[in-house]
Amino acid sequence: MALDSCGICGGDGRITNSFGNETRCPGCHGTGRRSEDGGLRDVTKTKPSHYRATNKAAAPQKAQGPATLAGIALANEVQASAHVSTDTKAKLTREIADHEATHGKCTETFIKKVKKQLRPIAR
Repeated sequence: MALDSCGICGGDGRITNSFGNETRCPGCHGTGRRSEDGGLRDVTKTKPSHYRATNKAAAPQKAQGPATLAGIALANEVQASAHVSTDTKAKLTREIADHEATHGKCTETFIKKVKKQLRPIAR
């Protein structure tokens, strides 16, 4: 049975699609002979070398709070606000730290945006 020609490529070892692209036969892997294992290869990662740890450095941790003086002052103002819930205070403090991480400092526009959220709701 190992000497029979491949049923997919007809023993040529190459197949061509309708666009004219030519590639190795997936059934015989280019040999032209029918393989004993059915033509399919096991591609699962079963070798111990596949489970080695990567050499990548660990991702830097995000800042837990603001680091600049303006950011710390704004975070203190957020925490001192009596009109805002504790969940909103935590969210705003995270936003301040994230803004500092991306921009390097708290911009005036960002400070105004945060202070606007601290105002009591007029009814």
